[in-house]
Amino acid sequence: MTGTSRLSPLDRPNSYIGRAVPRPDAARLARGGGRFVSDLSVARMLHVVFLRSPHAHARILAIDTAPARAAPGVVAVFAGADLVPHVRPWVGVLSHLKGLKSAPQYPLAVDRACWQGEAVVAIVAESRALAEDAAELVEIDYQPLPALTDPEAALAPGAMVLHPELGDNLAFERRLDVGAVEAAFAEADHVIEETLTFGRHTGVTLEPRAVLAEWDPGAERLTVHQGTQAPHMLQNIYATQLGLAEQQVRIVCHDVGGSFGIKVHAYPDEMATVTIARLLARPVKFVADRLESFAADIHARDHRVIARIGVTRDGRITAFAIDDLTGIGPYSVYPRTSAVEANQVVNLVGAPYDFANYRARARVVFQTKTPMSQYRAVGHPIATAVTETLVDRAALALGLDPLELRRRNLLPDDAYPCSSATGLRFELLSHHAAHAKIAAMMDYPALRAEQARLRERGVLRGIGFASFVEITNPGAAFYGVGGARISSQDGAVVRLDASGHATVQSSVTEQGQGSATMIAQIVASALGVSLGRVRVMLGDTDVTPYGGGTWASRGAGIAGEAAWRAASALREQILTVAGAILQAEAATLDIAGDAIIDRENGRIRLDLSELGRIVYFRPDTLPEGMQPELIATRHYVPRDYPFAFTNGVQASYLELDRETGAITLLRHFVVEDCGRIINPRLVDEQIRGGVVQGLGAALFEHCRYDAEGQLQNANLADYLVPMASEMPDIEIGHLCSPTTESAIGAKGAGEAGTAGAAAAVLNAVNDALAPLGTKVNAFPLTPEMVRNAILGAV
Repeated sequence: MTGTSRLSPLDRPNSYIGRAVPRPDAARLARGGGRFVSDLSVARMLHVVFLRSPHAHARILAIDTAPARAAPGVVAVFAGADLVPHVRPWVGVLSHLKGLKSAPQYPLAVDRACWQGEAVVAIVAESRALAEDAAELVEIDYQPLPALTDPEAALAPGAMVLHPELGDNLAFERRLDVGAVEAAFAEADHVIEETLTFGRHTGVTLEPRAVLAEWDPGAERLTVHQGTQAPHMLQNIYATQLGLAEQQVRIVCHDVGGSFGIKVHAYPDEMATVTIARLLARPVKFVADRLESFAADIHARDHRVIARIGVTRDGRITAFAIDDLTGIGPYSVYPRTSAVEANQVVNLVGAPYDFANYRARARVVFQTKTPMSQYRAVGHPIATAVTETLVDRAALALGLDPLELRRRNLLPDDAYPCSSATGLRFELLSHHAAHAKIAAMMDYPALRAEQARLRERGVLRGIGFASFVEITNPGAAFYGVGGARISSQDGAVVRLDASGHATVQSSVTEQGQGSATMIAQIVASALGVSLGRVRVMLGDTDVTPYGGGTWASRGAGIAGEAAWRAASALREQILTVAGAILQAEAATLDIAGDAIIDRENGRIRLDLSELGRIVYFRPDTLPEGMQPELIATRHYVPRDYPFAFTNGVQASYLELDRETGAITLLRHFVVEDCGRIINPRLVDEQIRGGVVQGLGAALFEHCRYDAEGQLQNANLADYLVPMASEMPDIEIGHLCSPTTESAIGAKGAGEAGTAGAAAAVLNAVNDALAPLGTKVNAFPLTPEMVRNAILGAV
């Protein structure tokens, strides 16, 4: 043989073909891999509970675990230093958030606890009850240190620096200056300034965080059953922090009882659970109780925003300016960080409107409270409330109807594609159509007339609006560009079995929003089979394709598109095989009603079950060279636009009690444009659920801390959540501006309800107070706050 030659893969020197090699398990055992514990029945499951710091900030002087170790049923007790050699610390930063800093974090506090509720000691026992009993025997000697609870104070000269190695308490700062802001304010006939405060709150998921981890020493594999939104993200995190290869880690996540962004982060107690399972080589389970959830689940929305708007006397917006200050707790949460919320506020203020001049500053500050990070509609409710409050105050100053001022300034429906002042690229939105539709839905003139009649009788009723945009279908611009191994793509594998049924494996996950139903509908539609013939498999990194999971309203738009493309590819395969079997051109055939039909007249030619039988059991009857796969894999990520923006408007109609300040929500309206809708009922209920969550933030939910950093209401008796009896009828209308990037044209709908609800309520309350010449600007809007505003006006 002369010249260059190509070796067959069978003949390459490193080929395993024709060589005797030990079984992987046998090879590992020969190296001292240890005993097998892959079956839960072989190694009895253990339970871990965490002893948490009672102090917001304290040095850990000594820990005595001896009595706990000797307690009945206790298998092991771990302090922070015990786990340090076995798991790498993590730092929650992203490179595209320039200047973001944070200190290394460990599964358990080492030397110092930095918030009330930080896990300090882990007690592992045969049952949860035994572990809790033993936890009472652990003695910890703390030296209390000063607490940092107020972001302004944390930035003041001479303030204690929480992490001295970082230099100060400013975790992140972003400044943006677009256009000629000072000139725009000088040109304005009115400049209105407002200060809004937003109460810190949390997700209160129906099912608390839960994890069951098992290390199999024989297979050298870690299996983690966990309620999460992003299984492949967690697979990478656990592999990285424990020094494993990703293929050594399996994440199993089936139906989850609500997430709302709360379950898309790496939590120290969950990292501790997984590390302990590996050390003990036994299954270890952790389920947070409700008290732990309040103190350890991430919080969000703790912001104070000073904002200005400039308007001319003819109702043209000349400029916006904001100064946002937020406290995020002692660490930036890994891996998505705690700076994204403030960053989103900067990006989204003024987003629905046509203006060119904008100045923003956002400061993210360390403090000794529970860490804050991404929670449903990250940053949207804050940006929307700031924007829409200013717009309403400007309308009042000009003597204009608030809807009219919006109509004069909303981005025109024929202006797309275009960009916002902050650089957000909009493909196609429908603000003006949305406002026209909501005015018709609520019969706006009639409601104003009713309000006027009731005001004559002293009844305080208000109408409030909130225009918004929502970020959905995020590409790599969210996290991948910053170096985080969080996939922006999703994948689907669709196959046809011998009985003519389809199975789809998707990287999206299910937290109650209907992901499985949506995927099944898309695959059934693309294939031409009945819904009952489609089985959906989600949430298992061993069997589902690599993908981002469920967050940022991306399920239908990204995972749904991947499923459509995979099913469409499988459809072409099926028709090709059918053409060979029927001796017909594939182009003359179609699939409908679980059968191959003639495209022209709909005549049934071949049932899919018969096609499956031939392909799997009699492939010898097919033409030579034809080897059907009957399986297709596709991945999808948006490329032309970093995000698929949706838009909408909400309206609230409510009444205030003059004596008590109580707010009665009478009616709530939403018009939303999320592109093509796959399942109308699921979309409507996602919007309603989001509205209810937004109303909770508006009226009830608030994690209240004292000056020492003690959480005062870490229970469902004192932390108020919205109840069905307090909720109004929520009427929903839709528009459809599909994205052209995908075949199905779907955008997201999971966060639209949350984005605008609180702002609409705030504007309605202030509209009701307007005849008294008073207002409120803080969330939650409590009866006490409203009553004080009424009394102050008398």
